[in-house]
Amino acid sequence: MSTNAFPALHNAMWPGLVGKGPDSEPPIDLDTMLDLTAAARVDGVPFDGVDLFLSLPHTDIDSSDDDLAALAEKLAAKSLRAGSLVAPVWPPTGGGSSMGSAEERGRFLTQVKKACRIGSKLRDLKIRSYGVIRIDSAAGVADWAHDPEGNNKLIAQTFGEACNIAVDSGERLAAEGEICWGGMHSWRRNVELLEMVGRPATLGFQADMAHTMLFTMGYNAPEDRLLPDDFDWRETERLREAYAEMAAALRPWTIDFHVAQNDGTVKGEGSHDKTGRHCPPCDPNGKLDIVRDAGAWLRGVDGQPTRAVQHICWDGCMFPNSVMMNPKTWEDVLRVMIAVREAHGWS
Repeated sequence: MSTNAFPALHNAMWPGLVGKGPDSEPPIDLDTMLDLTAAARVDGVPFDGVDLFLSLPHTDIDSSDDDLAALAEKLAAKSLRAGSLVAPVWPPTGGGSSMGSAEERGRFLTQVKKACRIGSKLRDLKIRSYGVIRIDSAAGVADWAHDPEGNNKLIAQTFGEACNIAVDSGERLAAEGEICWGGMHSWRRNVELLEMVGRPATLGFQADMAHTMLFTMGYNAPEDRLLPDDFDWRETERLREAYAEMAAALRPWTIDFHVAQNDGTVKGEGSHDKTGRHCPPCDPNGKLDIVRDAGAWLRGVDGQPTRAVQHICWDGCMFPNSVMMNPKTWEDVLRVMIAVREAHGWS
């Protein structure tokens, strides 16, 4: 049974879209994702809310006030709250590279501004009281590598301008580190970028347990690897130590957190570049001890919960549709989310 009330437990809606489409499986619509989330129960405990992807065919980044009021009513009817919102900053969804031309960076910032407006409106509608606007560099690692220092300066400049937009809307931004995003593809480069921007009250880090595990392995950044190329996965204590070292560097910046599992491989699907592979929580090939390793992010050096996040979210990007349409999947996910809250949460 759950005894801790915080952090709230959310489910991500974008796995219904990410990696789906013409080159893969059909997308899963928002209503179906909401229904699956709202129906899940473990010993009577439900999900508290959802994190949303602000792009069609889910939530239109150009939603009208009436559209957002209807969305708020829909969530409230299912006893769900809105949390973090993903700004569609990438070129295919109307954005642009944060290290690109002035026009491209302008499109990036326009998407951030629109996302902040939606976040503010959902707060006004009393359906959202916490959460961040999630961004990344919207740039590939190969392009970034042509001029690492110059491109990092451009990304930092764009992120700084995005911070000004967020402040005007009363929002905070969280930059998600993944091996597929230039300038954010290693733990060290993420710290470097956040320090360059230097706006910790407005810009923090969004840590996904599966994506960040790849940082320890040096995917796309072998110079920053913490585990050897021939690492033996049976050395679970060595993995724990490397994972904790990586998390310790990024934890002071972490303001948004995804619970997830990884089998130690990378995966891309549809138009999505290869990144850390998400696995169901009970996958026998999963390398993380989810509850233990979540503590590397959610507890400080003093061993106490940091309370830096008001909700935690499950991310199941690129799960097959057959897995996502199975109600047991969401019961298994909710069960491990409750366990994480019991281990590292508070009342």
